[in-house]
Amino acid sequence: MIYLDHAATTPMRPEILEAMIPYFSERFGNPSSLHSYGQDARMAIERAREHVARAIGATPQEIIFTSGGTESDNLAIRGMLRGKSGKDHIITSAIEHPAVLETCKFVEKLGHEVTYIPVDRDGRVHHSEVEEAVQENTRLISIMHANNEIGSIQPIAEVGAIAASHGVHMHTDAVQSVGKIPVNVDDLNVHMLSISSHKLYGPKGVGCLYVRKGTKLTPLLFGGGHERGLRSGTENVSGIVGFGEAMRLAVEDFAENTRIRRLRDKLIDAVLGEIPHTRLNGGKEHRLPNNINFSFSYIEGESLVLRLNAKGVAGSTGSACSSKKLEASHVLLAIGLDPVDAHGSLRFTLGRDNTEADVEYVSEVLPVIVDELRQMSPLYACRDDGYGKPE
Repeated sequence: MIYLDHAATTPMRPEILEAMIPYFSERFGNPSSLHSYGQDARMAIERAREHVARAIGATPQEIIFTSGGTESDNLAIRGMLRGKSGKDHIITSAIEHPAVLETCKFVEKLGHEVTYIPVDRDGRVHHSEVEEAVQENTRLISIMHANNEIGSIQPIAEVGAIAASHGVHMHTDAVQSVGKIPVNVDDLNVHMLSISSHKLYGPKGVGCLYVRKGTKLTPLLFGGGHERGLRSGTENVSGIVGFGEAMRLAVEDFAENTRIRRLRDKLIDAVLGEIPHTRLNGGKEHRLPNNINFSFSYIEGESLVLRLNAKGVAGSTGSACSSKKLEASHVLLAIGLDPVDAHGSLRFTLGRDNTEADVEYVSEVLPVIVDELRQMSPLYACRDDGYGKPE
């Protein structure tokens, strides 16, 4: 199989698994215990915290370990509203991950107000529109650093500067961007930033929320006061160790993204050159180096994914977190696609193990599969190619 779905999850690197294994067995202590077993686990957590902090330009005390991106996004948004009903105002974008959008819908039910900023055809917000949306009661701006479906990179530094000028807190979901493009919390002007380990070749079920010193949040979980009182519960020591290693290796191997970008561009050019009635969703300039998202008119993405899988290629349609839903992608609708074309989307996200041979193989089989599916499509049979009548 050729795996091209790294935005959904990544295979764990062997060296990360090796670092984790001792903490499942002989180094099993509870990090809150005072004896040597516990202190050994505590030291492992703090080493991992240092790796994570160093990777994003933070201090270790600003890293709060969580179960992943979804919990981190919830803690940032609901924690900033202090868990209460009221009339605070949040600004977000129309193409956020469900972890942000569904949380915003929840706080709207509590009486808070949310403004959803639209995006352009490349899937980017305009920071001027964000500034226009700021109100006297705006408490938080939460806009993702890079989109999980079309890879569009947002002008977070500019938006963060706007937030700072109005005394508003700034959060960004950086789950897709960390390890692929430069991420520094000071350069981005953010108070909070979400990361997930399994997008970085680390274990699932662990991540963090960066919380800038002085930022006050109310926890979602109450108990023994772990993680500076913001995330109670005995820490996932082995997972945190793996996450720390994943962040350390991401920094060490950052140059690998240049090679992946070249593979991305080669595949984009091959597909656009070979398959008519195809659109690249999102622009090329402000795009993650590993992300490709096409829309193929006249066919359905689900059928395309299944046909590719039969040929040994793993891709996706829509995001993994919402791929079981039947409605068209909210991201593709937001950038101007009609529902029919949005249903014909295909996402490829490359990773460190992909090769030139992988790209060449996909470039060969994809046009054949698309043509086969179109020959079965009544929409394709009735298409109008601009000659004034259907063919």
